[in-house]
Amino acid sequence: MSTNYRETLYSNYHSTQSGRASLTDATTLFNREKWRFQREILPHFKGVKKDASIYDLGCGSGSLIHLLKDKGYVNLKGLDLSQEQVKVAHQMGVSEVQEGDAIEFLRSYSGKFDVIVGTDIIEHFTKDELVDLLKLIQEKLASNGRAIFRTPNLDSLFASVFANGDFTHENYLNASSAQQVMLACGFESASVHASDVSVQNPLKELLRKVLYLHYRLWFRLMIFATGRSTRNMVVTPNMIITANKK
Repeated sequence: MSTNYRETLYSNYHSTQSGRASLTDATTLFNREKWRFQREILPHFKGVKKDASIYDLGCGSGSLIHLLKDKGYVNLKGLDLSQEQVKVAHQMGVSEVQEGDAIEFLRSYSGKFDVIVGTDIIEHFTKDELVDLLKLIQEKLASNGRAIFRTPNLDSLFASVFANGDFTHENYLNASSAQQVMLACGFESASVHASDVSVQNPLKELLRKVLYLHYRLWFRLMIFATGRSTRNMVVTPNMIITANKK
């Protein structure tokens, strides 16, 4: 009998993927994730009250929850399938993280969340599964609730770095298809934003900014050459999706 690939890969996901890819220890990776989340996820919490009910879907090591705690948010919950990831979260003092099926928990949850976050998660589902998941998230959001996702951006010049860098990825979106599926699944509005591409080293960051300006210009020129507009396109390897419920 064949083994479901998810059972094999998610059981040791930290050591075979997230931790391995970072080329560093768990603490350094955890702090690096917090630094990145502060730059690309936290800005989308504008207007969210500190006592808002927040659910981190497939929360990994809990680095986003730790950041939100640092910023004064108090009603936080996260679930992850990976025993390794949950162990790291607890080592980092993130007691809000529990091991379990984040989707099954959401299905059985009788209340509503003000914010549901899914970073590097929606690409792990087939199209049918993703539609079911997005409908469920929309249903479990409170009135005026918000969903925030980070996912690979197929329009990026180097899309394969993120899209195909994980064997467990099942589907890929660009800005247009992301808005399409969010609206089709019942969200009132959806927008797509560039992800953060900065680096922590100041000298490298200066060089990166210069190169990125040239990269964006070249990208726009290439799209223009095909007779298309870049007005609704995102060029970063990842993109941030925000979807709002009425």
